Amino acid sequence: MSVQRVAAGDNPLRDPRDRRLPRIAGPCGLVIFGVTGDLARKKLLPAVYDLTNRGLLPPGFALTGFARRDWASQDFAEIVHDAVKQHARTPFREDTWRQMAEGIRFVQGEFDDDAAFDRLSTTVRELDAERGTGGNHAFYLSVPPGAFPVVCRQLARSGLSQPRQGSWRRVVIEKPFGHNLRSAQELDEVVSEVFAPDDVFRIDHYLGKETVQNLLVLRFANQLFEPIWNAHYVDHVQITMAEDIGIGGRAGYYDGIGAARDVIQNHLIQLLALTAMEEPVTFNPRDLRAEKIKVLSAVRLPRELGKHTARGQYAAGWQGGEKVVGYLEEKGIPASSTTETYAAVRVDVDTRRWAGVPFYLRTGKRLGHRVTEIAIVFKRAPHLPFESTATEELGSNALVIRVQPDEGVTLRFGAKVPGTQMEVRDVTMDFGYGHSFTESSPEAYERLILDVLLGDPPLFPSREEVELSWRILDPIEEYWESKGGAPEPYGSGTWGPRSAAEMLARDGRTWRVP
Repeated sequence: MSVQRVAAGDNPLRDPRDRRLPRIAGPCGLVIFGVTGDLARKKLLPAVYDLTNRGLLPPGFALTGFARRDWASQDFAEIVHDAVKQHARTPFREDTWRQMAEGIRFVQGEFDDDAAFDRLSTTVRELDAERGTGGNHAFYLSVPPGAFPVVCRQLARSGLSQPRQGSWRRVVIEKPFGHNLRSAQELDEVVSEVFAPDDVFRIDHYLGKETVQNLLVLRFANQLFEPIWNAHYVDHVQITMAEDIGIGGRAGYYDGIGAARDVIQNHLIQLLALTAMEEPVTFNPRDLRAEKIKVLSAVRLPRELGKHTARGQYAAGWQGGEKVVGYLEEKGIPASSTTETYAAVRVDVDTRRWAGVPFYLRTGKRLGHRVTEIAIVFKRAPHLPFESTATEELGSNALVIRVQPDEGVTLRFGAKVPGTQMEVRDVTMDFGYGHSFTESSPEAYERLILDVLLGDPPLFPSREEVELSWRILDPIEEYWESKGGAPEPYGSGTWGPRSAAEMLARDGRTWRVP
């Protein structure tokens, strides 16, 4: 018999063992727009299956796809079946698949097609009757950003955005949420006309990763780290998201957007906020967001952006033993493109805790290897009672939170090398999720889709967070645009352009090689 948890915080006096029960969604359905894209096939559809397999979705759960393809519901079910078999995290089970397949529907149409949305509205009403979804439906917009307004307005026109009494309607919007502050505000105005603020979920899949959530546990559940998590002990922080692939088939999306808008504005600034925030009163959405907003409001850019930012564009080279083309040779990219595939920036957080501690954010494609990490680099000991030759190979202590692909935490410190001489060298202590827990980490989209269906938004950036992120990035983008010219080329398989290394060298620091 399954047990459904009430909302967190409803009854603080209930048996603490109840808090450990899994959160199970009530009667509901999910409509995915853009269901033929890679995101839906590789992430969203498998995540729905994995949630079903784990018993976290109701037996009558309904999955509806909306796209231009001329498919019947049976055709779409075959697509879902193949996506699940290929990409699901949990084992394929026939009984789970049969349960899921009974609730699969498909509606064919264009985003500006009134009749198609009227058919979708009819399908949703039929699911309420046939599957017992209770009028509760979430709409996932896995579509190009330019389509967000038209889909939202169609949901309003057809009545799909309006829940009946006692039910809910929610919308999930993928990044990028706008391409600058003004466009983000304009998009917010459209969305807010259709959905209430608490019913809008701006998804950042990085915030659903186990290691990102573990950052909060690492900081606030352990007395060990809090006393040294400040400017007295921390020299600087490096937040890196590196990819070893090029743009693939994303030329139409990526060119004109670039690395900074694609990654820094959302993923990396969110990681910065979680790293630098103060302890929230509770972990409910309001308190958690309040602390993140304080950090983002305190972010300051250097006066000389030319010295404290860097941008690059990958060139042809060798990577993984094979020759790869440069960005300008990628299919669909014009030879005159000035879009950066690498971006690095320095920001400061103007609070008592972090005064004088620079935060370095970097992201890029075709770098040394795929890795996302947060490195807290500590100051060197003020006095080393050793001969200088004993500590030649000793670096700075560092705490590294590995977000992907090898999820875990590494602590770097000095230790004596065995032998008769006093020689100190860096060593590491490692915690890895795969080694310490028998259960594999859920995919980020599993957690985030379940949170949408539960109406639990702590891992979703609020409107104010999105706008503050653009206020941080917009001056950098405007500076780069004012200078004109192409980004600095860097070799595929390297760690970025020379200007990025020079940026840190001016501060007397170097980038970590993950």
